[in-house]
Amino acid sequence: MNAYDFTIKTRKGGEVSLSDYKGKVLLIVNTATACGFTPQYQELQKIYEDFKDSGLEILDFPCNQFGEQAKGTDEEIHEFCTGRFGITFPQFAKIDVNGENAIPLYKWLTENTKFGGFNGPAKLVLNPIAKKMDKDYKNNGKIKWNFTKFLIDREGNIAARFEPTADMMDVRNKIAELIG
Repeated sequence: MNAYDFTIKTRKGGEVSLSDYKGKVLLIVNTATACGFTPQYQELQKIYEDFKDSGLEILDFPCNQFGEQAKGTDEEIHEFCTGRFGITFPQFAKIDVNGENAIPLYKWLTENTKFGGFNGPAKLVLNPIAKKMDKDYKNNGKIKWNFTKFLIDREGNIAARFEPTADMMDVRNKIAELIG
């Protein structure tokens, strides 16, 4: 099984097979518009502009599971992101990434990766929140917060997982390595 085996819902209600992205490097991100990490949209857009012509696609999945920070309809979220951050990469329907309503793609991503830990000063805030939500949070692959990123190689395999506090330069460098 790989990323190409999944179908996802567009923000307009249609469906897209990830096999449509065969041969591309994918960065899959769960996002929120009212999160402390929301400014990462600027960095994600810059990465997209720099690598899209070389085969990168960023797939944005709004998620309201963490602090209810992705309120609003899919269209309201999209208008916010395009208006405030100028995003041009694909943004899909709002989803759940954990629990019984998690979409199959995210079940696969979280079952096949491990939590990498939070970095920097944000870990002082995020570790207690993660522990409150899941006492065993350090030992499983569940998503802990908004802006967790999964990098998928050109064959549809998981190449890396980046927690929200990961240095965006590390994300960029790993993408550059896979782009070749």
